[in-house]
Amino acid sequence: MGSVYSEKDEKPQFWFNLKTLKVEVGPKSAATYRVGPFATAAEAASALTLLRKRSEGWEREESED
Repeated sequence: MGSVYSEKDEKPQFWFNLKTLKVEVGPKSAATYRVGPFATAAEAASALTLLRKRSEGWEREESED
């Protein structure tokens, strides 16, 4: 699959591929392997850190109940 982003697009969306551990421009891979969208490539590259922080927060919330 090629990128769905073109130079005509004003704001490309970035996704993080959980299988390849790479940032993609546009939703190129299967939905089961990607998280996003993110506004920038840097945000997408930090996806694993963001997911870890959210997961830790959810665990804390559940343990408080």
